[in-house]
This record gives sequence, structure tokens and C-alpha cells, in this order.
Amino acid sequence: MASNGPSVPKTFHLTRWFALLSLVTVAAISVSAAFWLSRFLSQEMLRRDAVLTADFVRSLVLAERAVPYFRQPGSADQRELEENFQHLARMPDVVGANVYWANKTILWSSDRSMIGREFPDNPELDEALEGELVVHSGRIGDGPPKKSEHVHLGQRTRYYVESYIPVWEEAGGTTIGVVEVYRVPDALFDAIHTGQRVIWIGAVGAGLLLYAALFWIVRRADRVMRAQRRRLLEAETLAVVGEMGSAVAHGIRNPLASIRSSAELLQQSEGQGYAEAADDIIAEVDRLEKWVRELLSYAGPLHAAAGAVDLRAVLEDVVRDFQREIERRGVRQVTDLVEELPLAHGDPALMTQVFGSLVSNALEAMPDGGRLSVSGRVLGGGELIEIRVEDTGSGVLPEQMDKVFRPFQTSKPRGLGLGLPLARRIIERLGGTIELRSTPGVGTAVVVRLPTAARG
Repeated sequence: MASNGPSVPKTFHLTRWFALLSLVTVAAISVSAAFWLSRFLSQEMLRRDAVLTADFVRSLVLAERAVPYFRQPGSADQRELEENFQHLARMPDVVGANVYWANKTILWSSDRSMIGREFPDNPELDEALEGELVVHSGRIGDGPPKKSEHVHLGQRTRYYVESYIPVWEEAGGTTIGVVEVYRVPDALFDAIHTGQRVIWIGAVGAGLLLYAALFWIVRRADRVMRAQRRRLLEAETLAVVGEMGSAVAHGIRNPLASIRSSAELLQQSEGQGYAEAADDIIAEVDRLEKWVRELLSYAGPLHAAAGAVDLRAVLEDVVRDFQREIERRGVRQVTDLVEELPLAHGDPALMTQVFGSLVSNALEAMPDGGRLSVSGRVLGGGELIEIRVEDTGSGVLPEQMDKVFRPFQTSKPRGLGLGLPLARRIIERLGGTIELRSTPGVGTAVVVRLPTAARG
């Protein structure tokens, strides 16, 4: 079976995958934490409230000497018993109360129709008779009343708490009865809901903060890895360019020198048209020589003798060198450098090469005239120097913007495509940045930022 060649691995988008998976993970953790914390808060506050109610009920039973009524049902005056337990029905937020004997029969109730009834199938009552404080809560208002206590509470949504409080003959002793207290503590539930809102807001805020921090770290790491990958590819390209540049330098420079010398002799001939042909030959030889120099400069190591550089002097020299070309193209040149431009961290020769390449590109973009602006200012409280080289040329197309700093990528018919890549290598090696901004039909601006000599 024929093979279609090696498969190309798909690009792994670290930031995109992390953004999706981390969002799901952080959201799940935040929601789970908020849910369980809210649940714990609700249960704990309800239980603490039930414990306070239980302490009150037990104190009432002891203070009113109601233990005999649980031990021997029917042995005392029922009216006195009702007076003792009537206090339960008058407690704040209480809508009903029942007092059970140990045989699950109601001894007293705020609803007189319930007195004497027995409830054998009541799991909460069974658990309370075993000595456990039982707390049960729910919501009123979703449909018809589920219990008789709900009838007089209206139609609005309210929350109730049902507490089964065991009554002991003595502390920790035998359970002789159970007191059921049915309450609608609106203030307590308002506090619970406020706490739950705070928990949810805190969980969501913490989740968003964690997600933002992790996303920033991963995005930065992704950018660093992409930059390292780009440098690795450039290094591989440089290895090839270096070998090719050496071959070009040794194989072409000597013939070029001979051709140029012959053309200079031809210029001095008196034959018709010889001088014009010689000028064309010399121009093309100079262009090839420039390509060879760029090729060798890009491929070779950067030996930057970094120190203090007067960028004002460098820029003035560069503009002066291109003065004849500026006048020939009919370009209006404007220089706007701040008076106290500090010394930059860099190498004079490399700075001249960088800004010479930028000015040359700007002039080539304006064959029919325009405006060349070179400006400089100080940023970051005196730690950075920004130099802008702007032109009013044809600009760069949007689809070419991501290629302008790649070697051998050029839209010029007579260019090699190494000017901007070499400029970026130099500027980044010196701890600075270079950025190109362009609008087709309006012009291009190249922004170079370098650290000052003091910072460098």
C-alpha cells in the first residue's frame, strides 16, 4: 500500500486548551465549594438554633416540674400541664408545638384536635426518642399546604424548621418524652441566605481570580515558548544562511570586484552609451554587494560592544547619509528629537545599521515623494528611549504584517528581506523592542524602544 508521506503533527494550542479546561475545572471546584459551604452553613446555623431551643425547653420542663407528667401520664391536673407548655406556643416564630409521651401519643398540642393521637410511623420522632436532637427544615409556599401548620402562613414563600427535642428524666438519662417545636424563623433564614450569598460571591470571585492568574501565567508561558520556537527556527535558518553566505562571499565578491573595476574603466571610454551602461553595471554590482553584506551580517554572530550611545548623533548621521536620496525622491524630512535625549544602551555601529535600514525602507516606500519623520522621546520615567521612523508611503498589507520580521520575506522586487529581521535581532539582543505599525495607503511607522545607558 502506498504511503502518503509522514504525517504533520497538529499544532497544540496551549492557551486555547488551557482556557477551556481550566475554566471547566475552576468552575466545578468553585461551584462545589460554594454548594458544600452553603449547605454546611445552613445546617450548622439551624442546628445551633435548635440547640438553643432545646435548652430552653428542657429548662422549662425542669423549672415547671413537668417530669411527672411524662413518667406517669394522667397522674396530674391537665390544666396545670397546659399552662406549663403554653409557653412553648408563645415562643418567637413558633406556629405549632406538640408534646409526646414515650409511647408516641401526644400529651399536649397547640392544636387541641391533636391531643391523644398516636403517630407510630414518624422517623424523626423515633430518632428523638432514642435521645437525638432532630432538626428538619423545608419551604412553604410551593403549592397547597403540606401540613396543618402551613394553613395560616399565607401564600408567600417562607421557610420552616421542625425540631424534635428529647426530654430526659435526668441529664443524659432515659428519654421520657419528646417536644416538637414548629417554627418559621424568618430572621434566621434571612441571615442564612445572606451568608450563602456571601459564600457564592466569594467562591465565584476567588474562582475568577484564580482562573485569571493561571490564564495569565499559561499565556505568558505560551508566548515564551512560541518565542523560543521562533528563535530555534531562526537558528536553524541561520545555520543554512551561514553556509550559503560563506559560499557567496568567497564565490561572488571577487568576480563582483572585477566587474566593477571593468565598468569603471568603461565609464572613462569615449564611446556613445558606454558611460550609461557602465553606470547600470556599477549600480547592480553595488546592489549585489549590499546583499552579500546583509547576508553575512544576518548569518554571522552579533558582536555588540554594548555601551552608551548618543542616538541623536547616530540619527543625524544616518539622515545626513541619505540626504542625497531624500532630495532625489522629493521627500520632506522632519526630525523631532527631545532636547535632553539620554544616552542609550547599545553599539554605535549596530545602531547605525539598524536606523540606516529603517530610513532606507521608508524612502523606498515613497518613490514619488512624501514625508519622512524621525522622532525620539523618553518613556518609563527616564528608563526607556523611543525612536519612531515614519513615512507616508504605500504601507504594508494586513496579510503581510506577520511576515515582515521573517528572513527572506519581502515585497520589494529588488530586496533580500533581511533588513527588518536583522534590525530585530540587534534591538532584542540589546534588551529593546521593535514594532511595526502600518496602514495601507497611509504609511508605516517603526517604533524602536531601547533601555537607557543607566538602566542597561
